[in-house]
Amino acid sequence: MTSTLLVGIAGLAALDSLNPATIAGVALILLAPLRRRLATALAFVAGAYLTVLAIGVAVYGGAGLAADLVTGGLVWVRRGAFGLAALLLLVAAVRRLRPQQRSAVVLPRWFGPWTAAPVGVLVTAADLPNAFPYLIAIERLVTADVPLATGLWVLAGYAVVYCLPCLALLAAGTLHGERVRRRLQRVYDRIGQARTVPRSIPAALGLVLLGAAAAAIAARV
Repeated sequence: MTSTLLVGIAGLAALDSLNPATIAGVALILLAPLRRRLATALAFVAGAYLTVLAIGVAVYGGAGLAADLVTGGLVWVRRGAFGLAALLLLVAAVRRLRPQQRSAVVLPRWFGPWTAAPVGVLVTAADLPNAFPYLIAIERLVTADVPLATGLWVLAGYAVVYCLPCLALLAAGTLHGERVRRRLQRVYDRIGQARTVPRSIPAALGLVLLGAAAAAIAARV
């Protein structure tokens, strides 16, 4: 386990931590009129952390086994990831060609400290197919033949970095509650309320180009 490899994985984790789904979840909790807001937010982040760690461990063990049993197994892991990315981007591009009615983003009435962790699990798991930095980090661990115990500690640290923006937002909301909530409310009023999203040909074209790039990478790796 070299320092260069560790720094590279830390950089990938920092990139992966800019996850709109989990950050938006914490923002909604800060805006909601909850009696146990801090406990609820911590439970939500804990669910996200455990999901990232559990899936990382599963993929890490599976990728290592594939590397041992199948020649070029990791190549197919990469091809599958980038192929899925290309498909999702093309689907998103088609959707941007027509107006979309989006409902307001709100927390359900039953949301609280006891249900926040399972919701954090679901939200994070739903977004993990887009976590390409995580796949790259795991691939590097396997390729470098890092011992299993060391690799698991690295994945645990990766999951911590993944949650840092959520924890930072939570800390800011706890220490500077009203000021932070006012700013979050302005963002929510702009993108969280029910609204009609007009079609956008430039956005669709950009998504098509990204999808083509992902497909080209999948074909070449």
